Amino acid sequence: MGVHDCCDGFNFAIFSRHAERVELLIFEDPADQHPLWALDLDPAQHRTGDIWHALAEGVRWGQAYAYRVHGPLAPEAGHRFDADARLLDPYARAVAGRGGAGVPPGDGRCLLLRSRFDWQGTQRPRTLWSDTVIYESHVRGLTVHPSSASRHPGTFLGVIDRIPYLRELGVTAIELMPVQAFHRGDAGRHNYWGYDTLAFFAPEPAYAAHAAPGSVIDEFKTLVRELHRNGLEVILDVVFNHTAEGDERGPLFSFRGLDNAIYYLLGADRRRYENFSGCGNTLNCSHPVVRDFIIDCLRYWAAEMQVDGFRFDLASILGRDREGRLMADAPLLERIAEDPILRDVKLIAEAWDAGGAYQVGRFPGVRWAEWNGRFRDDVRRFWRGDAGMTGAFASRLCGSADLYQHSGKAPLNSVNFVTCHDGFTLNDLVSYARKHNEANGEGNRDGADENFSMNHGVEGPTIDAAIDAGRLRQIKNLLATLLLARGVPMLLGGDEFRRSQAGNNNPWCQDNALSWYDWRLVEENGEVLRFVRGLIALRQRHPCLRNDAFYRAEELDWFGPQGHAPDWDGPTRAFGCRVRECAEPGMLCLLFNASDRPADFHLPDAPWRLEADTGQAPPGDICALDDLRPLPDRQRYALAAGSLAVLSHL
Repeated sequence: MGVHDCCDGFNFAIFSRHAERVELLIFEDPADQHPLWALDLDPAQHRTGDIWHALAEGVRWGQAYAYRVHGPLAPEAGHRFDADARLLDPYARAVAGRGGAGVPPGDGRCLLLRSRFDWQGTQRPRTLWSDTVIYESHVRGLTVHPSSASRHPGTFLGVIDRIPYLRELGVTAIELMPVQAFHRGDAGRHNYWGYDTLAFFAPEPAYAAHAAPGSVIDEFKTLVRELHRNGLEVILDVVFNHTAEGDERGPLFSFRGLDNAIYYLLGADRRRYENFSGCGNTLNCSHPVVRDFIIDCLRYWAAEMQVDGFRFDLASILGRDREGRLMADAPLLERIAEDPILRDVKLIAEAWDAGGAYQVGRFPGVRWAEWNGRFRDDVRRFWRGDAGMTGAFASRLCGSADLYQHSGKAPLNSVNFVTCHDGFTLNDLVSYARKHNEANGEGNRDGADENFSMNHGVEGPTIDAAIDAGRLRQIKNLLATLLLARGVPMLLGGDEFRRSQAGNNNPWCQDNALSWYDWRLVEENGEVLRFVRGLIALRQRHPCLRNDAFYRAEELDWFGPQGHAPDWDGPTRAFGCRVRECAEPGMLCLLFNASDRPADFHLPDAPWRLEADTGQAPPGDICALDDLRPLPDRQRYALAAGSLAVLSHL
């Protein structure tokens, strides 16, 4: 499938079962309006089964191509062929359209490019799940702000400029929001996030630093190579649940004009699309042709582009059958997990979709890690002070055995997070009681309404030092919980220096300072940055926090402030835990107080030293290894209201 150099010419191959005629168009230059020549594919010579193909001589690297596909325009039968449209090849490795307009609907160009690249002997880091700390970010947003001082702002090469920062922070992987070529929206709203894919094999051309056709491929590979050289993995956020073509009123780029009835889930009324994605259409992931396409695409990014893992947006859709029902043993999910080329890549599912599926803890297959939305919600609610959350919070802290253990999974199947791109930033989570999405142009109706957030007395920014101190302490509580919990922690990029989106919890169309990383905040909020670095270091020096098994009952001693057993479902919001499993460098004692009063804890009798206390000012909030000192009282510890502490055994 796609295009391949066969020495005596280029072989072109594309799928269409219901097409009546296919034309291959070759353009001398991607910007040309008229093709250099057109090859009418004769079904007798150029069709094998459902594959239309031709070996074309005289074609050169640097040229462009597209298809015109003739067939019935019969929406009632599911067919939407348009012979006037120039369609993208679903297997195209690169597409034209670096400018702000992107790829115009119905007039796409695919680029013919060499794929040679010097990897300079770099190897994948192959970081164990147990050692993984993920940093979720956006390619453009990371470096496009003038404060980044990047040599190539807003591009793949710009991300390279931030590698020293990522290493110093201590993360092991960067998870990039969509980098596959996407539709940038209409003139009204710009699609900043990139969740409207139009060419799944092609990197987004707007993320190239140089204008030369196809430079984006080399630049993406350069980014991967330099990340690997520095021990960092790259995980891609991929969107195989829908495409940029939307519903029946949407633009035409590729799949709809090639074979609409095969590529999409259609309703009983074949003119309409099933919409489990919330974006207008749903890919027909249960069809063998679509499954092969997705597997081929993943193999390409893993083998040719050398990426280390994938996070699957709305992954539950990949497990729906042709009637839209969830399958217990979905063939595509099993194929991805068992594919021999993909066996060593990380697989992360967003285990829900817009059709009502919520499979956290029940996503098929033990190879799949999941975004643990329950962790996010329960941790937020506990620290907000909601009643009855102590037991749920303890379960999330211990790896969510209640969600994963029954199906033979482990804590490492849980990707823990408190914030992600979809929702409030951490700073906004503690600064806003409600969303503020007016700038999106939808009357503040978009985005989640229930965020389990709190503003500490004032909505938005404040000059009140006491309120800001409370927010800062809560930020530390949430970050510490994330790094202390068993499972795989994921940080939202910028949370470590209090990046804000002014209360917008759905800035998908905000390609401006609202979404960009303002690196001046690194100095302004250096206290939080230092705290995160210290937390990651603390996690690394205590293997029990990273163990790939659930705690056994004999490894944990739970207690309330007075030493009695905690009231898991009652109003108590202060409790402690001694972790016996920590052999090196010693036992841990974790203390939590989400109440509005100080808690005087009776400790298990042992020589303890303080590692972290969010209720203390620096440097007591997070202690470097060389600064650990014994507690003056080995049996009691006073913990401030709304704080947590980490003690370790001498």
